[in-house]
Amino acid sequence: MSTFFYVLTEHARLLFVDDDPILREFAQVNLSTSTVEVDVAADGVNALEALHRQTYDLVLTDLLMPRMDGFELLGCIRSDHSFAHLPVIVETGREDVSAIDRAFDAGATGFVTKPLNWRLLGYQIKFTLRAARAEASLRLGRASATKTAA
Repeated sequence: MSTFFYVLTEHARLLFVDDDPILREFAQVNLSTSTVEVDVAADGVNALEALHRQTYDLVLTDLLMPRMDGFELLGCIRSDHSFAHLPVIVETGREDVSAIDRAFDAGATGFVTKPLNWRLLGYQIKFTLRAARAEASLRLGRASATKTAA
């Protein structure tokens, strides 16, 4: 017999970007915890507006959306120095090789296919956040060592 537990237990703020309003609601229900806040955006344009208003620890984005799709959103995120290290997980119904390659070439950190398994996605987010935070700690340590040496 197993007991329920939340996968995401560390503090985090996530931005979930998808044009499907039901999926956005599912994301808030399935990923939010007492320590994790989930904001949503309907497309890349709304996502960029949110990114400039709020600091996020991770973005999850669909690829196929109106106005600005996920590929364009990835390009905008990676071209903005302030988001250079922001992890972005693509969540999409596309699983063709060209979409996978194009997403990673554009700067995706991870890739999951729909329909989403919320438990598996929770683990992917948890480990992506852990890696991003470890990398940030290393960058900070390297910057401190450089300043001390100078």
